[in-house]
Amino acid sequence: MQATVRSFDEATRSGTVFLDDGTVLEFGKPAFDAGPLLLLRTGQRVNLVTSGGEITYITLSTFPVPGA
Repeated sequence: MQATVRSFDEATRSGTVFLDDGTVLEFGKPAFDAGPLLLLRTGQRVNLVTSGGEITYITLSTFPVPGA
């Protein structure tokens, strides 16, 4: 699934994204730390992995998603 970064807090390594339908989802430190990223910027396109309605993995749209 793809989304656009809405916000990112470098201190907590968490933030929010907009899905393409405008829905806002939050992601926490575990989802950010699961991927290879060092930071995110507002407006960046990202790929997400979700489980049970929660984001479990986030990375840039140009990076592969594990298991995909």
